[in-house]
Amino acid sequence: METLTNTKSKHIMFVTGAFVTHLGWKPWQEYFESRGFKTVAPAWPFKDGTPDELRKRQPNDTDLGLLTLDEVINHYANVAKSLPEKPIAIGHSLGGLITQILVNRGIVAAAAVLHPVPPLGVFPYEFSFLKAGWKSLGLFTSTKKTYLMSLKDWQYAFVNGMTLEEQKKAWEENTIPESKTVARGGLSKAAKVDFKKPHPPLLIIAGSKDHIIPAHLNRRNYKAYKKDNGSVLDYKEFEGINHFVVGLPSWRMQAGYIFDWLQQHA
Repeated sequence: METLTNTKSKHIMFVTGAFVTHLGWKPWQEYFESRGFKTVAPAWPFKDGTPDELRKRQPNDTDLGLLTLDEVINHYANVAKSLPEKPIAIGHSLGGLITQILVNRGIVAAAAVLHPVPPLGVFPYEFSFLKAGWKSLGLFTSTKKTYLMSLKDWQYAFVNGMTLEEQKKAWEENTIPESKTVARGGLSKAAKVDFKKPHPPLLIIAGSKDHIIPAHLNRRNYKAYKKDNGSVLDYKEFEGINHFVVGLPSWRMQAGYIFDWLQQHA
């Protein structure tokens, strides 16, 4: 018999990161819904389509190209506010940064972030972060044109350590064009949070094999928060997990850990 949730909030909002479809959350939605939650996994603005449909617009999807990080944050904030109660948020990668901003604004009841991009002030100096992510900034290129991660870059940034067949399948099923404007927003004041401010319960999850958001970067993100303001803040690192954490066969490990953590803190 499955354990049902005893959390105060019965709603979960999944927050998608850059480069990938929101459809990757479907197994997670089923997992949490079977445990008593109602869930939503909204697409970003201009990304409500299948990966194949969105890739066919590459690189001339001007609406997506000119999308800003502020607009994506406000999009998720508006979804959260439209629900019957403050939801729990679960975010991945850049979605983890967006989730931290929503936590900082008090828009969500609690949150877990998987391999999150850190807020402004936590400097990502790791070489693997720079190697995996710098192309998405599209320096000296038009922001009207979107960026699509190549299979080669996907192999390094998301699915390192997997077989070639698994890497190709993951790319086909998940990879979509991205806004360079949004990526640049991660380096601007749009990505700022107040680390000293009391906040709803927050869990930061890292993976030891992640290239684009290394565990060391996630630990610095965790350590940036003030620890004596009465807020619940926890950190967990999983061994052998790359950035494709949401879609790995082992995703239930992280989902189960989050569920158990929510029962204690949300």
